[in-house]
Amino acid sequence: MRLQWSENLNGRSNFQTINFQIFFYIIFKLAELIFTANTKEKKMKKRKILLSVFLIAGLISGLLGIKTIFSAPPQVKARKIVVFNEDVGEEVQKNLLKKFDAEDLKNLKLINGRAAVLSEKAVKNLSQSPEIKRIDDDIIVYALEKLSELGKKPKGSATQPSETLPWGIDRIDADLVWGVTTGDTVKVAVIDTGIDLAHPDLKNNIKGGYNAINSRRSANDDNGHGTHVAGIIGAIDNEIGVIGVGPKINLYAVKVLNRNGSGYLSDIIEGLDWCIDNGMQVVNMSLGTSSYVESFEDAVKRVEAAGIVQVAAAGNSGPYDDTVNYPAKFPEVIAVSAIDKTDTITSWSSRGPEVDLAAPGVSIYSTYKGSSYKILSGTSMASPHVAGAAALVLDVNSGYTSEQVKQKLLKTADDLGAPGPDNLYGAGLVDAEEAVTGIETE
Repeated sequence: MRLQWSENLNGRSNFQTINFQIFFYIIFKLAELIFTANTKEKKMKKRKILLSVFLIAGLISGLLGIKTIFSAPPQVKARKIVVFNEDVGEEVQKNLLKKFDAEDLKNLKLINGRAAVLSEKAVKNLSQSPEIKRIDDDIIVYALEKLSELGKKPKGSATQPSETLPWGIDRIDADLVWGVTTGDTVKVAVIDTGIDLAHPDLKNNIKGGYNAINSRRSANDDNGHGTHVAGIIGAIDNEIGVIGVGPKINLYAVKVLNRNGSGYLSDIIEGLDWCIDNGMQVVNMSLGTSSYVESFEDAVKRVEAAGIVQVAAAGNSGPYDDTVNYPAKFPEVIAVSAIDKTDTITSWSSRGPEVDLAAPGVSIYSTYKGSSYKILSGTSMASPHVAGAAALVLDVNSGYTSEQVKQKLLKTADDLGAPGPDNLYGAGLVDAEEAVTGIETE
């Protein structure tokens, strides 16, 4: 047998791998020799020898740590969000997780919880502890960008083109209020894949950020999605590329999604906590999941209590009804569906009673990673149009609560589809000019 020597986590030596082919070859050869004997006198002897062979095999397996087919299956481990009762402090939380051999990943003080990797047994035992409020799945959440028709993402163009006004910015009439406001007093967090921190059309507006995936690294965008979203909100008016809804909005990159455009819920919760601690006024979440998790709802409620306007993509799960994703589905969040250049909702835009507003989301030209530009579609692109409009409203109404901002946007929207609010367009197309300077309609 070929044995490989290693050290375990406690520093003790053990056998890590064993060549099972050689081991079982010997066992089966012995069994073959036994069964080739065919005299009646040897039957009893064969049984004794066979029993001895398997006893010896079991003994060797135990001594060498070989897991046979009779071994108990290994404990499945998974990422969880452990939520503690309000009176349970951080040190007690850490010690309790350590007691059950959990891999403690991060503190989620926004919901008085911790992200951890737990075995099924640990989940069961922890759930019975009086300090525990509940244990949720640390689900994966995705960026809500719509792939191209070919299912591939074309590379962005790295050239710096002459400045153009994207059709979406023009359609919501954002450019008509720049004589009144450009959003220069408002902090908007882009909770996404990060932002290209060196992009010439963004860098002067980027005022900070945080990487919730790895706090030791910057929030620079390694995917491109977050940079595209940021450009829609606040690309600079500088004679190159594009212009955002508010060309002087203060942008903050909160990286919660990885290079593949996905991330754990716990990282999003940590990112939201950072937004509260750092005085964000608007957060855009062009991400979502179809799964309800109570920890997500708790986090969103605390962001609402902090007075922050939350805007999120409704999702790309149309054309069926009741397909709005979380967090857009939460009542504290402004849910945004996507329309095309004819003011028609796209076939893939999610629908449902939770939809609050509609915004341009098809063939949106904006900034991209690597100091480039790209055309993308999705409710991910619709949401930042509304987030940018919310920032403009706050810039001229600094005393507004998050609910007042929401109502201002709803009551000044251009009604689309059937008269009145509906499951496709909500209150209608967001109208930045009316929201900033116009009179609300009932």
